[in-house]
Amino acid sequence: MIYLSQILGKPIHSVEGESIATIKDLVVRYGNEDHPPVVGLVGRYRRRLFFIPRSQLKVFGSTGTQLRTDVLDLRPFSRRDGEILLAKDVLDKQLIDIDGKRVVRVNDVQLLDFKGEWRISGADISLQGFLRRLMPSGFYGTKKPVEVIDWADVGYLATDSKTVTVQLKSSKDKLSRLHPVEIAQLAEALSPVHRTDIVESLDDEIAADTLEEMSTENQARVLEDLDRERAADLLEEMSPDDAVDVLEELDDDKARELFALMEEEEKADVAELMDYEPDSAGGLMTTELVLFPQTMSVGDAIAELREMARTPHMIYYIYITESAESKKLAGIITLRVLILSESEKQIGELMRTDFQSVRPGEPSEEVALKIAEYNLLAIPVVDDEGAILGIVTVDDAMEILLPKRFE
Repeated sequence: MIYLSQILGKPIHSVEGESIATIKDLVVRYGNEDHPPVVGLVGRYRRRLFFIPRSQLKVFGSTGTQLRTDVLDLRPFSRRDGEILLAKDVLDKQLIDIDGKRVVRVNDVQLLDFKGEWRISGADISLQGFLRRLMPSGFYGTKKPVEVIDWADVGYLATDSKTVTVQLKSSKDKLSRLHPVEIAQLAEALSPVHRTDIVESLDDEIAADTLEEMSTENQARVLEDLDRERAADLLEEMSPDDAVDVLEELDDDKARELFALMEEEEKADVAELMDYEPDSAGGLMTTELVLFPQTMSVGDAIAELREMARTPHMIYYIYITESAESKKLAGIITLRVLILSESEKQIGELMRTDFQSVRPGEPSEEVALKIAEYNLLAIPVVDDEGAILGIVTVDDAMEILLPKRFE
């Protein structure tokens, strides 16, 4: 095992043992492997930087390296696709530790000899790693233990090189193991450009869920930086109420452009909410809900839920209308009751008719207080005739109440 800091600046020796250049950087091939291999090094002779492949190195260690051949390709070094430079692209950069669910800074890179092939084994994030780079060779510094993150747990590397960022998109599988709330928190700890890279690397569904967990301001910045087609796709995946909020945060031209690119069905859901004041029940509500007529049987209702192309996020409550042609709210049933009931029964026999509701013009704070007072996960928004327009969910209510509790 060796650290990058113990290699940088060390001599490159010829076959005869003469020092002919110094080690400027190590080149690693990045792909889907958890521990990428070192494929060579960048040597420096005066002002010239050139590449030496690993196969031409006879000795490789903390004392430097020795060549197997006297024949060298001294053409200027140029990075190839899939390669990263450990000193340039990794040292002092931030990365996401998937296992620890945190953003940390790389103070040194640990390398391990695996069956004759050097590979990245981990990122040293400890003070010891930082001192190792600054102090003379042989200085061990603080007695605190070294903290090294297994490179297999690196979910994202916040490097300044766009070439490297593209190569690290393979890390999306690691990021996808986290909850969207966790991804959003980690992304917001990074710079805007890296925040966008993370969202861009995720599948549409996870990316949209992650966006919904960010502040509206950060949502807008990410969508502005994304390709317009991808941005419109993510707006379609987001809850209509969240999509409305972020469109209102964007400048008018950008908002109109993205709105025009949305599919007609999702566009209609969003347009329906745009007429309401932001600080009202209508401005808080989402149109993503499940509506069934009271004459439907339990078995048919469960079958229809299974066949839904897109199931709403809030499916704890199912809203029951007077008939298939009407949106007048007759009652509410929980998913638990539906699943545990006999399939032949009509859901109208199981629904609760004494339920809380709000009007679209009610102030958002009063709506949030009602949700909290009655311990609801969602509350229906109905018009003057009792027709359901949408629902306000508990997460949106808490966003209104929690800041006031902590003032």
